[in-house]
Amino acid sequence: MTRVVSKKLRDSARDQTCTLRLPGCGHDDGTVVLAHLPCGQKGMGMKSPDQMAIFACHVCHSTIDGAKRWEVDAADYLRALAETQLIWIRMGLLKVA
Repeated sequence: MTRVVSKKLRDSARDQTCTLRLPGCGHDDGTVVLAHLPCGQKGMGMKSPDQMAIFACHVCHSTIDGAKRWEVDAADYLRALAETQLIWIRMGLLKVA
């Protein structure tokens, strides 16, 4: 399997608003990074592919990287992923043939 690792996708989180928006979210507080979602292609020391990531502030990123990640509703992950990917499409970083 080819793993997608993209500096452009990772850098695209700069100056974005958090797409996860969990309770306590910092929204656009300057801490937003590309946060990799927990999925079957992730493990100890291995991140999921870059296309399986969202824009997340420090609070939201800490939640999905920590023990509380299973308390996040799957619908929130899917909504945030869809919003992030739509932003990438508008930025020209993700193209659909």
